[in-house]
Amino acid sequence: MTFLIQQTLLYAVPLMIVALAGVFAERSGIINLALEGIMIFGAFAGVLFVNLTQKAGTFAEAKSAGDWVALQGFMILAMLVAALLGALFSLLLSFASVNLKADQTIGGTALNLLAPALVLFFIRIIANQNTLQMAEGDSASWFMIKKSFFGYGRNDDMGFLGSTFIDKTYLATYICIILFVVLSILLYKTRFGLRLRSCGENPQAADSLGINVYRMRYAGTTISGALAGMGGFVYALTTANCASTGDVAGFGFLALAVMIFGNWKPLNIAGSALIFGLFKCIAASYTSIDINGDGIFLLKELGISPHFYRMLPYLITLIVLAFTSKKSRAPKAEGIPYDKGQR
Repeated sequence: MTFLIQQTLLYAVPLMIVALAGVFAERSGIINLALEGIMIFGAFAGVLFVNLTQKAGTFAEAKSAGDWVALQGFMILAMLVAALLGALFSLLLSFASVNLKADQTIGGTALNLLAPALVLFFIRIIANQNTLQMAEGDSASWFMIKKSFFGYGRNDDMGFLGSTFIDKTYLATYICIILFVVLSILLYKTRFGLRLRSCGENPQAADSLGINVYRMRYAGTTISGALAGMGGFVYALTTANCASTGDVAGFGFLALAVMIFGNWKPLNIAGSALIFGLFKCIAASYTSIDINGDGIFLLKELGISPHFYRMLPYLITLIVLAFTSKKSRAPKAEGIPYDKGQR
């Protein structure tokens, strides 16, 4: 059960934070279909920062001394770099949507096509191969939190809670959860959040009250890009061994499904992300999931084709959207370019 919970969180948290990224953009009135592309770009930026910093030897002393606090700071810096580059990449969507009044769906699709091509181009130049990895070691040895950091021996028991939520976990997971809570409060309990949401519901009314709709839409999309870029790096860190390949396994599109299933509301999105994360966990780890703790790997012994398990998250996505999309209520002005002269 501990393994199942840990793995579900590893898959659910990136979905959750990237779905919230979509909420910020769409609540401001901009359709952000480019979440997949921004995640790919953010993952590349974070992994490249880790790679270059390792080669420079900046944290080599901390690693040799086993200073896990400094290494967690290293990881946080990489998250910030990924967020910054994700925000900058999202400005392409903001400029096209706000200034040029271009079709937002086409703009997002274009960025989704641009990001993997651009990232693979840079990877080929930097690494002369199709994968950019850490310069040394792996993400677990550098960034994973282990019980030995707290004075426990290899055979010591931390209890269920300690074994599940502390041992063999990543601080990035909990940073994303805290960010999710703080930004959800920002969106629904502050003046900024009220103004942002008003621009996605009735921008003309918001403008009549002195709110700069263009600025708010830029802000919403930039926050969205930062969160999606960070989510991309967290995905690469926790599930891809801190490697960038120009791909995030469709997590950006799954996050869009989570956002729609959650009806653009943070609490619903958190629950939806856990459901989708569970099925993604099953798809990736069905051969090693011991449900009852009795040493029997039931899902493996069922004899079902592994391809079915790999398709399962996407099949669930289609089924859920088929039954819930009619009840979903998107922001009224979503995807509509704002014209000050229109009333």
